[in-house]
Amino acid sequence: MIKILTGNIDFIESLRGKRATFMLALSNTKTTNIKGITQAGIPNMIHLTPTLDSEFVCTGEVRSLEGIAKTPKGVPTPALITRAVHLLKPYHAVELLNLGIEITPQISYFKQHTFDINSSDSIDTGANIDAETLFQKGVTFGQSYECQSDYIILGESVPSGTTTATATALALGYDAKEYFSSSFKEVPNSIREKTINLALKNIIDKNDLFDILGSVSDNMLIFNAGFILGLNNRIKVVLAGGTQMAGVLLIINSILEYMGGEIETSNLALCTTKWVAVDEQSNIKALLAMLSFPINAYYADFDFSLTQHPALKLYDEGEAKEGVGAGGALMYGFLNGLNQKEITAQVEEFLR
Repeated sequence: MIKILTGNIDFIESLRGKRATFMLALSNTKTTNIKGITQAGIPNMIHLTPTLDSEFVCTGEVRSLEGIAKTPKGVPTPALITRAVHLLKPYHAVELLNLGIEITPQISYFKQHTFDINSSDSIDTGANIDAETLFQKGVTFGQSYECQSDYIILGESVPSGTTTATATALALGYDAKEYFSSSFKEVPNSIREKTINLALKNIIDKNDLFDILGSVSDNMLIFNAGFILGLNNRIKVVLAGGTQMAGVLLIINSILEYMGGEIETSNLALCTTKWVAVDEQSNIKALLAMLSFPINAYYADFDFSLTQHPALKLYDEGEAKEGVGAGGALMYGFLNGLNQKEITAQVEEFLR
């Protein structure tokens, strides 16, 4: 039920039956204000997507708006998958990383880590991120974080995140233009390319790595790169996501080259969804092959072939694909005895 992208199965097998802290990184970028660039949420309210996703994962309710976040085509958020696994085989804990969101989730009792971070601006005019300070906040958090579980599943909810990840990779010199996925089945390439080209024009005269990241990236990518380096391999971490989490690894790769450092990755892996793994319009394996360090990477062999629900069928047709840690959540479910039928039935319950 869990397939290998790179490396071997040993890392995953070491987690079988273990408990995890599900950590969800939340961030807004004003790149989402560019018309037509993303469908990761409700039109004109896409900034609410991370807030609603986190409320639903934690409580099974959305409290900052009526109704769960859906794309214009009616595809419900992958948070349904993440929540379904939690109900069937609960995570040891759910924690939130507020990395600059406009609306704070309306939840109690769940740990919300805050770092005095503002949402970032649109990359076409400059993201306006103090990247070095943000990165250091991630490093400090990683150095001080004490995990009460066997390992961490680190997911994200960042609308327009694949666009900012693409711009980041290109700005750092990776030949990765065609490798990042999208929430769309039919990717809005003209809008995306125009946005990325404008972003790259803004860094023509920039040589400092952190100046470049501060102009073209997003908070989640930079902070989590620092977080992983700050942890220094002392806690097992599964990056629960697709090409955006590969983007985090590419930033780590560039920072290590920039600073002349190395990373031990025996306790680090990535797990995504089947929809990303088989996506013909992206190539996560090619992104991972650009790293100068080894990484175990996997995908959860799950789809909605057992459902008759039209909204869920859209996933199998290429819409949505990943987000809110869905790939890592499915991995956790499979490692703790769940099967495709059980998870599908629970997701369907949310849509009744």
